[in-house]
Amino acid sequence: MARQATAQRVAVAAEALRDEKFNARRIELAEAALETLGELGFARTSLREIAQNSAFTHGVFHYYFSDKLDLICCCVRHYKAKCVTRYDEVVATAKSRKELTEGFLAKLAMTLREDARMHRLWYDLRSQAMFEAAFRKDVLEIDKSLEAMIWRVASRYAELDGKRLATSPAALYALFDGLFQSALLRHLANDETAIPEFLDEVRRVLPTIC
Repeated sequence: MARQATAQRVAVAAEALRDEKFNARRIELAEAALETLGELGFARTSLREIAQNSAFTHGVFHYYFSDKLDLICCCVRHYKAKCVTRYDEVVATAKSRKELTEGFLAKLAMTLREDARMHRLWYDLRSQAMFEAAFRKDVLEIDKSLEAMIWRVASRYAELDGKRLATSPAALYALFDGLFQSALLRHLANDETAIPEFLDEVRRVLPTIC
């Protein structure tokens, strides 16, 4: 009986290790695919094109992903999982509203400049979710995590002045997301005023939220 229980534990551990390795490989492939997806977008990209622009074969992508939708969902989940912690250090270390504001604005400017293609891919995926049911669960989960990210920043901003927020998480996220998406579009259109004007707008909006 003890031998059987040990064998079962070994089998479970081996299966968990296989799953861990499989998922790690999926993340590795997703990382390799992100640049091509960010450049071409959802509609214009196939698994074959992604493979041609990476160090991996078409067959490898097909083995680890059921189709392009599966790959893209994995890519965006992986990227956004890193994004949602972008402002946490600023929130944790800021000792004043001014310090929080400047840190937040600096991070916003950096991500618009350095990650524009990845943000473009996110908005592409979110739009596709209106038509493609396979995307909706992931998109809704990511949206919720981004909403929580903005709420953490805003809550700390209010707390630093002993005040309470005067809006809901959903309304606040919609406001910042709308401003961000508009600035992203202008930035992609090579409008040099897009980022500074966006930062000025955020600076004006922050005092009104509490």
